[in-house]
Amino acid sequence: MSRFVASLPLLSRSGAAVLGGYAFCWGLIAFGVAAGFTLGMPFHDAERLFSLLALMLYPLLFLWSFSTRHGARLWALLLGGAALMSALASLLQQRLL
Repeated sequence: MSRFVASLPLLSRSGAAVLGGYAFCWGLIAFGVAAGFTLGMPFHDAERLFSLLALMLYPLLFLWSFSTRHGARLWALLLGGAALMSALASLLQQRLL
């Protein structure tokens, strides 16, 4: 039992690195494409640009997940940022329609 409890911080950081990093990058792509298209950029150019930016950001988020001291702040930043960018992307998309 104590071995499992000792591995919980590692499991939490691993989950944050994989799932939280993915959610953050997905939110970045959604918001970036919506914002780029709203500002007049062709859709596929905005999609390609922000997908490449997210591809470069994901390994940095992954590494940061294991280097930070504050696990709760890590989860809050990754999931909060993902939720915020997704909500902003949804509002921009509704504005376009």
